[in-house]
Amino acid sequence: MILIPILAIVLALSIDFAFGDPKNKYHPTVWAGKLVSKIVLLARFNSQPLEKLGGVMTVICVLVLISILILSLSFVLQYLNNLELNGISKILVWALTVTVIGLLLKTAIAIKGMEQHASKIMEALSKNDLDDARAKLSMIVKRNTKNLDRQHIISATLESISENIVDGVTGPLFYFAIFGLVGAFIHRTVNTIDSMIGYKTDLFRNLGWFGANCDKVLNYLPSRLTSFVMILASIIIRGNWRHSLEVMRRDGPKTESPNAGFTMATMAGALDIRFEKLDHYVLGDGSSEITEAHFRSAISILKLTTILFVLLFTIPMIIVLSYLRWWSFV
Repeated sequence: MILIPILAIVLALSIDFAFGDPKNKYHPTVWAGKLVSKIVLLARFNSQPLEKLGGVMTVICVLVLISILILSLSFVLQYLNNLELNGISKILVWALTVTVIGLLLKTAIAIKGMEQHASKIMEALSKNDLDDARAKLSMIVKRNTKNLDRQHIISATLESISENIVDGVTGPLFYFAIFGLVGAFIHRTVNTIDSMIGYKTDLFRNLGWFGANCDKVLNYLPSRLTSFVMILASIIIRGNWRHSLEVMRRDGPKTESPNAGFTMATMAGALDIRFEKLDHYVLGDGSSEITEAHFRSAISILKLTTILFVLLFTIPMIIVLSYLRWWSFV
């Protein structure tokens, strides 16, 4: 039934906007992270080729296990929906299916969770507690935050919000539209693996290379689609959408990641500000003075982009694929 995945998306977003993320012990993404940390211990070798192979096997093992669990659940739900039921029984099965899919999809999405964590960083800055702000920032970025000043802390926070639009929202929704729950969870799990071991350090250079490259491949199209949706969102909040488009085209390719720079540059242009990662890149040519008002606008763009992406891409993709009977199998 075509309404089931659409209603599941509405439920997932409603829960996220209202309540945010569940506690860690109830969060599948956290479970996946713990699984990765255990497998990584078995994948370390002194040989570079063997350690690279260990990185490949880490990704494959985690994704296969998660896919089996999600597909098993999907088959159960599909079986229930194929039963010859009438009246209230059929409605109850639909309601159960929407609820289960919606709750699980929600765990692959992080909108309010990102807002809450970023707000804690801004709150620490409002109290001039740079050490606390740096500590909180270090939980969501890979860079060294130890010596960052106030403006670079805010810049990194808004950069993280911009990048998270793809990693924690539009990416999972894009792959949910194509592959159902298993698509959303594969995307989120690959992103988790990349955030844990996708570093170019001596410790993870060989082990994390495959996960990092999988993340690049999966985010290539969603990141670019999301950038254009962010430009539409900037029109609604009366941001500088023309500048946003200009900066996205010019500065999007500047980052080491082939994907993250596009949404970050789009955000910088829309807000007429400049993002800077010391010794790495400068995105945008606006003001380097980033304020609380810019933070609030970034959160508005995050939420509006989510809604617009669902309306412009996720739901239309589901409708088209449903008519092609693809959704009968996912």
